[in-house]
Amino acid sequence: MDFSELLKPEAIKVNTTASSKKRLMHDVADLAQAAYGIDASTAVEALLERESLGPTGVGHGVALPHARLDGLDGCVGVFMMLEKPIDFDSVDRQPVDLVFGLFAPEDAGVEHLKALARVSRMLRDPAVCTKLRANADVSTLYTILTEDGAVQAA
Repeated sequence: MDFSELLKPEAIKVNTTASSKKRLMHDVADLAQAAYGIDASTAVEALLERESLGPTGVGHGVALPHARLDGLDGCVGVFMMLEKPIDFDSVDRQPVDLVFGLFAPEDAGVEHLKALARVSRMLRDPAVCTKLRANADVSTLYTILTEDGAVQAA
């Protein structure tokens, strides 16, 4: 799966101001609704339910909230860069400022796990995160996310 299939430019938001983890989940769901037509209330509920199993803050200021939803044809993602990092109960206890939300069909199986692994691999790269944090332009962020995703697939 190419990152351009997973993420579209309309699914990127810069300098979001979220005051809490719960508020951020609402913002992620709202962006997914705007970009993909996903029902925001269903998405928030699914994200919070998944988060109750264990935090999706993976460290180094990155969070990967994800959920499975009925009615999706394939995996889709949203990316948010926060103006002010927030506490996310991350494994390294560092606040989060880069968020990649992933939504997968309820019956996605391995497809969901592969997409999550690709996103995780890309956002574990300090060079990618540095480039993302240095840019506030949506089209530039989209290029960084999709080009680096393509490079990682090679």
